[in-house]
Amino acid sequence: MSMQDRLEQLQVLRAKVQSGGGEKKIAKHHVSGKKTARERIDYLFDPGTFREIDVYVGDVTNNPSEGVVTGYGQINGRKVYIYAQDFTVNGGSLGVIHAKKICNVMDLALKMGAPIIGLNDSGGARIQEGVEALNGYGEIFFRNTIASGVIPQLSVIMGPCAGGAVYSPALTDFIFMVDGTSQMFITGPQVIKAVTKEEVSMEQLGGALTHNKTSGVAHFMGEDEEHCLDMVKQLLSFLPSNNLEEAPCYAVREPEMDSEELLDIVPDKPQKPYDVKKIITAIVDGSEFMEVLPVYARNAVVGFARIYGQSVGIIANQPSFMAGSLDINASDKISRFIRFCDAFNIPLVTFMDVPGFLPGTAQEFGGIIRHGAKVLYAYSEATVPKITVILRKAYGGAYIAMCSSSLRADIVYAWPTAEIAVMGPEGAVNIVKRDEIANALDPETERERLVQEYRDNFANPYVASSQGYVCEVIDPRDTRVKIIDALDALSSKREIRPRKKHGNIPV
Repeated sequence: MSMQDRLEQLQVLRAKVQSGGGEKKIAKHHVSGKKTARERIDYLFDPGTFREIDVYVGDVTNNPSEGVVTGYGQINGRKVYIYAQDFTVNGGSLGVIHAKKICNVMDLALKMGAPIIGLNDSGGARIQEGVEALNGYGEIFFRNTIASGVIPQLSVIMGPCAGGAVYSPALTDFIFMVDGTSQMFITGPQVIKAVTKEEVSMEQLGGALTHNKTSGVAHFMGEDEEHCLDMVKQLLSFLPSNNLEEAPCYAVREPEMDSEELLDIVPDKPQKPYDVKKIITAIVDGSEFMEVLPVYARNAVVGFARIYGQSVGIIANQPSFMAGSLDINASDKISRFIRFCDAFNIPLVTFMDVPGFLPGTAQEFGGIIRHGAKVLYAYSEATVPKITVILRKAYGGAYIAMCSSSLRADIVYAWPTAEIAVMGPEGAVNIVKRDEIANALDPETERERLVQEYRDNFANPYVASSQGYVCEVIDPRDTRVKIIDALDALSSKREIRPRKKHGNIPV
């Protein structure tokens, strides 16, 4: 066979691989509002930078690419590895070779210290391959675990993801879903109906809104595939390539809001709510804040931003929802975000306005003690720069939990509106001064007087400041400048902890 013949054979094989499941299956895929694996890759990577690997692995004729495209390229000029399941080829089902391709690209990403993205669109394990297919999942899960905290791992659910397949995304750092076209569940609607008699649709059971709002399994929801992939690009811009590097710095952009507006956000009355995200966007570069889990546990706000060009992780209580109290879901949301930022050298900026842990039997029976302890553990364990700004309420154990000085916050600022105390003035007076109130000629007037007296004497930032628990009480308009100075001062922070295999976080 001549070289020309061989080149023609190569062109035929290459065309077969590129065509995936063929024109009919691709057309059907498009009708359902979905791109093919290769179209998704083309959209995600910088033009001309993607390099496919393991191109001709498996049965090229009957199972092109073994139902998964793997390779590497650049996103915003930085190297990223990827695997993208191809639903047009045997439903993207996972068999032995399919799994080996995924494992190979994951190994390369770990060796090179580059992020790995998984585009999941699969009917599940290839039944005819039996336990070998299951072993393939196990090999992927093991690599997800070993890579955790070493390189960023992003999972994008762009179709079905069911059964054992869901555990790989669950082991990664962030999960993206597409509204209306992606689902995740352990057991499908038919199995649930057969076992529990419950009737539920696939979308209700495992759709994007369900996992972004109710379960908290997914972190981001795209309106369509392009929007979803745009969010992937945006998130990567905040992250370092691995745990030995720093996140990329960008040109400094001033906030779009005037700092004068900060004076009017926190109401004079402590009982009145406000939107803490107004404060965040008034402080961060370009007022750009990428919120994580925006519709789950809304009493807590977490996400990424830049301050003076540097990536930071933002954590805040949200007074406009459940008064910003800490409950089970908010505790899980906050603690996992802290641990991600700490693993990847991203400083933490906390905005505190917390009245306490949410009371009630549902919370106690659900284990709020255990879940709340995760926040204490995560903040205490974190060795990245930790800056806390107390905006208003800072009561009791929740004050400690939200990165107080005792959990080794490096710098704690407080606004003049801060109230730092064991509990709120009303509750404290009702307990400590109940006899005086009961014996007064006008109990209600006396109670109001005592509440104001308590607030003046105890529930303010100056008592804590006098004892060294607050570094400085600041003008709200100076918050951005103070945080910039703190980040600069803490840029060379090094912290030595006792040697150990790993801690035992309360799960």
